[in-house]
Amino acid sequence: MLYSVRLRILYQYDSPADVGRHLLRVTPPSIPGVQQVQEARLTCRPLPAEQLTRRDFFGNICTEIAYRDPLPSTEFLMEAKVERLDVEPGLDVSPDRGKFLREIAAQPSVLGEAPQTYLPASPRVPVNAEIAAWAEEVARPADTAFGAAMAVTRALHRDMTFDATATMVDTPLDEAFSLRRGVCQDFTHIQICALRSLGIPAGYVSGFLRTLPPEGQPRLEGADAMHAWVRAWCGKDMGWVEFDPTNDMLAGSDHIVIARGRDYFDVAPVKGSMRLAGGQRTSQGVDVVAA
Repeated sequence: MLYSVRLRILYQYDSPADVGRHLLRVTPPSIPGVQQVQEARLTCRPLPAEQLTRRDFFGNICTEIAYRDPLPSTEFLMEAKVERLDVEPGLDVSPDRGKFLREIAAQPSVLGEAPQTYLPASPRVPVNAEIAAWAEEVARPADTAFGAAMAVTRALHRDMTFDATATMVDTPLDEAFSLRRGVCQDFTHIQICALRSLGIPAGYVSGFLRTLPPEGQPRLEGADAMHAWVRAWCGKDMGWVEFDPTNDMLAGSDHIVIARGRDYFDVAPVKGSMRLAGGQRTSQGVDVVAA
């Protein structure tokens, strides 16, 4: 499926801000067998005094920018054309859970793709005994690593309610789990924590999910949103498989990848700081349209 994607992030300041540095992860990469980026463009307004694009440890496209002069607002506009392939994991050939740790240990380290990188606690996903107990219970009938990951995906969708008002971007995962409410970021962090407690390497994927308007209603410009889902390493034969617990499904041709990491800390779309007096307002608009 070929998509035209547009992301606009706007910051407006109560008083002019200056001496700002930002790290942006908003540009989709080409990923063999997953997606092919035909074109992509990132526009920063005003034009930064410095701008550098590179790849981070996990292979994500990062753009570093710096501002020196006072400015009333900053706008980041990313436009891309991306072909997303429909990736099917096929038959479950993942090892049984008894052999899984030995298979992980036998894997050579390959930078950000090494499964060992995704087993320990990470900045936004600490160890949590309550989630671990819940995960062990729901995954008990599963014999394989893939089966356990799928069982956690389904149980999380069953036990959690999507609620955009329940949490904030910095809400700890234990609070969201206690509420049993949250957004895709909360679903994703909880599943990562659950899978790691089972000995399954798991990480965070940020990107876009195409949404369709209700039948008979027009599509609203900017109404789509950034999305998050999980990737789990299911053994040397299956490799990395992506699960969407918010929607109780495997990630497929409607999921466009922007960045991958251990958790949201590694893939936040915008990081950085500005020197300013007063507050700021942020707005975001996303469009994902079949090309």
